[in-house]
Amino acid sequence: MQDLNKALRHLKKDPVLKALIDRFGSINYQPPPDRFTNLVSEIIGQQLSSKAADTIYSRFLTLFPNKKFTPKLILNQPLEKLRGIGTSWAKARSLHDLSQKVLAKTVQLDQLDSLSDEEVIAHLTAVKGIGRWTAEMKLMFTLQRPDILPLDDVGIQNAFVKHYGLNRKHKNLKKFMVNVAEPWKPYRTVACWYLWKSLDN
Repeated sequence: MQDLNKALRHLKKDPVLKALIDRFGSINYQPPPDRFTNLVSEIIGQQLSSKAADTIYSRFLTLFPNKKFTPKLILNQPLEKLRGIGTSWAKARSLHDLSQKVLAKTVQLDQLDSLSDEEVIAHLTAVKGIGRWTAEMKLMFTLQRPDILPLDDVGIQNAFVKHYGLNRKHKNLKKFMVNVAEPWKPYRTVACWYLWKSLDN
């Protein structure tokens, strides 16, 4: 991400984030080389552990010559066959819908850079099975948008509870999260990278 050092200097004004930045050093995720491939893997991995997602994605790759796939090749796979590798029916339909929309150019992954954050979310959630969370992950990791706060992400919620003493069961948890993160603007994405990292260690 551009201006990462500037972001870190800004975020270090928060004592919790300063401690995490000092602990983990510079974190800078590189965007994936192919957006379609990445989005397919994200759909397959939704609501699964990393191990389960990797297993099913590996099975998915075996359906294609040289483990390379395109929207057309995915559409050539019957839903039953996609279901047979361990995906849910909903995910199989989502993969078909994404492939159809990419071929029809109603979803243009190479044009996302010109859209605002909310426009990207609207564009991607037009695909069956892609919700706001998946679109936000696309914004944060693929498009490297600097100021995304994924309020529905369980890991981020856990990090706020862990580091900022928020009550997970409180009905206004998301409102408190927004208030805590307000001073992090315009670098809430980078702050979240460190919050996720803190849960891994």
